[in-house]
Amino acid sequence: MQTKAIDFKVVREIALSLPGVTESTLHGAPALKVSGRLLTCPALHKSADPDSLMVRVGLEQRAKLLAADPSRYYITDHYVKYPSVLVRLSGIDRKSLRDLLRASWEFVTSGGKTRA
Repeated sequence: MQTKAIDFKVVREIALSLPGVTESTLHGAPALKVSGRLLTCPALHKSADPDSLMVRVGLEQRAKLLAADPSRYYITDHYVKYPSVLVRLSGIDRKSLRDLLRASWEFVTSGGKTRA
């Protein structure tokens, strides 16, 4: 069975299933926010690989993701100072994306603090 490619339409569908997530824009690009705070958007900086997603996560969570799967998750110098990780959409499946967006939602709704 062929699986559907992950694109921002799929990201939007999954993110909008989370409580309080709304569609918005950031620098003219689509973005998803919760309570007015950025959750995710396409990686806009030229240093990011094409078809990448920027997802807000805590720095500890980012380190774990980068160590676990550097072919899927990465960071560039531009994004290193922000609590976020970049994701190659071609390398992620729906379940992993759902888990990542849920973790991002928890991070953002906690006020950007990592929960114990």
